[in-house]
Amino acid sequence: MNAPATVRRQILIVEDDEDIANSIRYNLEREGAFEARTAGSGEDGLRLIRAEPPSLLILDVNLPSMSGFELCRRLRSEEPTAHIPIIVLTARTEESERVLGLQLGADDYIVKPFSMRELVARVHAVLRRAEGEGVSRVYDDGRLFVDYENFVVRVDGEDVRLTRKEFALLRLLAEARGRVLTRESLLSRVWGLEYYGESRTLDVHIRRVRKKLGLDAWIETVIGVGYRFVGKPGRQAETGERGPV
Repeated sequence: MNAPATVRRQILIVEDDEDIANSIRYNLEREGAFEARTAGSGEDGLRLIRAEPPSLLILDVNLPSMSGFELCRRLRSEEPTAHIPIIVLTARTEESERVLGLQLGADDYIVKPFSMRELVARVHAVLRRAEGEGVSRVYDDGRLFVDYENFVVRVDGEDVRLTRKEFALLRLLAEARGRVLTRESLLSRVWGLEYYGESRTLDVHIRRVRKKLGLDAWIETVIGVGYRFVGKPGRQAETGERGPV
């Protein structure tokens, strides 16, 4: 009997330097776990992603016409592409550039020149985290229960009624447990890219969620950046599948 074929994850490399793009593709495909495509511009990358979303995107910042930051922002604002893991590549070393990339929703950031071994290791790590998040359908730590698909929230067995936006915020934060979600990312993904209202709206909704849950410590404020869901200390979410990491 033949062994089952290995399912290879699809990686898209958006990089205008053809030599770098081909080198990354070669090193990824040599692993045997990946199939890689390349695009030389943000526009080409966006077209390929919308036609066939990859398992992970490796994105250069300094692209012609549309920058990598702009492409990242667009992807995070559209529901079909919002959860694609993104590793940003750049030759810029300024801290402000790294912070901007993470604020726009990048999952990891690598400064050129970089080791191909390190890049491949980062790809594996980001995919493990993303795939762990993707299979979870509920969060349950013994006190807080959230059923993502059926819009059910309970605290200590008692039903809690949240509005749609409150539930959307709680779900995004719980699914990303342990990671900081920026204010910009939350506003974009809950209120939409075209939301130009007062950003304090987000803080008001977070306060309401905390008050309704009665679990202030579950959602942590990261001053100047955004919010992080920390959950119940010392207890793994029980989902029947691998939960968020």
